[in-house]
Amino acid sequence: MPERLFGTNGIRGVINADMTSDLALRVGKAIGVVMGGTLAIATDTRTSADMIKTAVSSGIMSVGVKVLDLGVLPTPAVQYYVKMHDNVNGGVMITASHNPPQFNGIKCISADGTEASREEEQLIEARHSEEIPCAPWDSVEGMHRIGGAGEEYVDAVISKVDSEAIKKAGLKACLDCANGAACETSPLLLKKLNVRAITLNCNPQGEFPGHLSEPTEENLKDLISLTQATGSDLGIAHDGDADRCVFITSDGKFVSGDKSLALISKYVLSKEKGLVVTPISSSSLVGEVVRESGGKTEYTAVGSPVVARRMIETGAVFGGEENGGLIFPEMQYCRDGAMTIAKMLECIVKEAPLNSQISKLPVYHTVKAKIECPDDMKKHVLEYLANASAGAKTDSTDGIKIIFDDGWVLARPSGTEPIFRIYSESKDEEAARSRADKYETLAREYLNH
Repeated sequence: MPERLFGTNGIRGVINADMTSDLALRVGKAIGVVMGGTLAIATDTRTSADMIKTAVSSGIMSVGVKVLDLGVLPTPAVQYYVKMHDNVNGGVMITASHNPPQFNGIKCISADGTEASREEEQLIEARHSEEIPCAPWDSVEGMHRIGGAGEEYVDAVISKVDSEAIKKAGLKACLDCANGAACETSPLLLKKLNVRAITLNCNPQGEFPGHLSEPTEENLKDLISLTQATGSDLGIAHDGDADRCVFITSDGKFVSGDKSLALISKYVLSKEKGLVVTPISSSSLVGEVVRESGGKTEYTAVGSPVVARRMIETGAVFGGEENGGLIFPEMQYCRDGAMTIAKMLECIVKEAPLNSQISKLPVYHTVKAKIECPDDMKKHVLEYLANASAGAKTDSTDGIKIIFDDGWVLARPSGTEPIFRIYSESKDEEAARSRADKYETLAREYLNH
């Protein structure tokens, strides 16, 4: 069996430890051979971006494949470019998304703009360890720098919402781009929608000096304060590669990705009934809101490519993950941070202020824990927790989900980091917390035994 390189979102690793220029070169050659033709490439703002991009590009070009360098862009902007340009066979995004700055990664994009299928990834994994011959010198293609892909993407997003209604509303928003890939595109989007933007961490700095790139409540304290202090209608925060987005209400409340997913599901279903697809890690809030809005929910394993492909197969009207990664089929089948901003602005203008809408959602309490766990121990921890839950009602779609009368616990290994995640949810806050503590303690005891 070839070495497993790809996790739930591309290949990721610590720079010059797991993620090296040698690996990137070999993977680039494999990508070139498997995908062929012409490939687009872009990066987020990490300090190692150029090192990995040039190594991957060298590998691609060495096997006779042309590279289009789109510069620094959000992941969904690259995906949109690949989707809309018939002369492009696929793409590569150099990013580690929400991971800390010492990480970087390689994410492959299929010709239709979706994240590469597991089958494509397996082909790349199989070839990367082989000795791939280089093309003759007169078959080597160059690197062509392409401008304007960011604005093309922003204009497409604007075309998918009621932009005139948003422009007339004269909204004010605080925007935190986490010093990441959306530093140009999201301010441009707000400008074109006549939203007054007060920006924070909107200069590209790959060490993420403002805060770590994961848009958690803990990391967004400055944005929460700024949103309240400036009397803004909402706060907006991206992760490092801007395929995700979370919000802050005007009164400074953090809106989890589950709540955004539920709220926009309700708005989408008010216009078109249908199926909403989401992973089993999402809050029961989503299923309850979808059901009350006349829709149906289907649950998948965790990972945006899994959700997106299931949406395509079922003709779902909407989908997304509990982390703020929402997927709009009218735009493209991938997590899309800018589209999430635009749709939320439309929802606010057409329905009610964000804090008012959030206050009417059913209340669930979700506790999320993560434990450092070496990759080679993840399988053993999972087996231990499954044995500890013998006799309970469980779901093994992804990891193990233990289902109680008044909630659930999900324990699963991360596909992008050396950690093990435990989610616990109930309408009873104490029950959610005690179960999270119980399973976190079990996992830690096993790892420390």
